[in-house]
Amino acid sequence: MPAVAEHPTLSVVVVIFTVLEGDLRALLIKRSADPHRGLWAIPGGRLIPGESLDDAATRKLVDETGVRDVFLEQLYTFDDLDDVTAGGSLAMTHFALVDSQRVRLSDRTDWQPAWFSMRELPELAFRNEQVLAYALERLRNKLQYANVAYSLLPERFTLTQLQRVYETILGRELDKRNFRKRMLSLEIIKATDERQAEGAGRPALLYRFTSQKPTQL
Repeated sequence: MPAVAEHPTLSVVVVIFTVLEGDLRALLIKRSADPHRGLWAIPGGRLIPGESLDDAATRKLVDETGVRDVFLEQLYTFDDLDDVTAGGSLAMTHFALVDSQRVRLSDRTDWQPAWFSMRELPELAFRNEQVLAYALERLRNKLQYANVAYSLLPERFTLTQLQRVYETILGRELDKRNFRKRMLSLEIIKATDERQAEGAGRPALLYRFTSQKPTQL
């Protein structure tokens, strides 16, 4: 009799980005079991019975960072990233943006989490380099038409801080005057009556996003 085809294994994977010390970084987990023991991988896992994909991604985000109510969106469905599972595998990927100041990484001896620069990634399991490259491309495109940077900054920020986040993600410098003119004309940020507490000279004015939810420009 012909062999009965096995159903692909379904998992949820969450690419978590932050901007830290002027560098775009991704959260990775050091695997403590086979396959790929000792290699680093994007956070992920199996669905709980009855759980939706979005709920599973939110659960994983909270487990690894302690934060919720940040930018989190479905990214892409990858097949056969895991080349060791019988019957194949499907990875329903999401990506999230978090402010590093709010994150509290889990302090555990196994499956340790750590931030890695997107410019200097370690050896990755499960072809995860493909997922990270795709997520970075999506993020860069997203900046052109949505206010997703709100999730990478504190509630109050300067225009300089905002510009540095954009430059870090895009990997290039932006003209200061044109950037500020565009941000203000889009009306996605609003000046507050507060100024930065530190810095030489006149303290910079602080701004806030007009919406703490993803909004198309």
